[in-house]
Amino acid sequence: MKNVFVGNLDLGTTPDVIRALFDAHGAIRNLNLMVDRHTGLSRGFAFIEMADSEADSAIAALNDRIVEGQTISVCEGWPKLHRASREAPKPEA
Repeated sequence: MKNVFVGNLDLGTTPDVIRALFDAHGAIRNLNLMVDRHTGLSRGFAFIEMADSEADSAIAALNDRIVEGQTISVCEGWPKLHRASREAPKPEA
């Protein structure tokens, strides 16, 4: 499985639009469109999981394509790094 990053999406882009683009290149195992917590609108990027060869095909075909007036960026995504805790460090006793 490969993780594919899709960036520069229009804020009104829906998961259905993204799915329609990628379905032509293979089965989507997981689609995660990042949305703003407060507005519910797209944050302009998404992550998609696909089989390696299908992901490579989608990246080659869809990178720099115009979708809903935006030139999207499609490339291999990287694993999510663990974020540091947002809490202040506790003093040692």
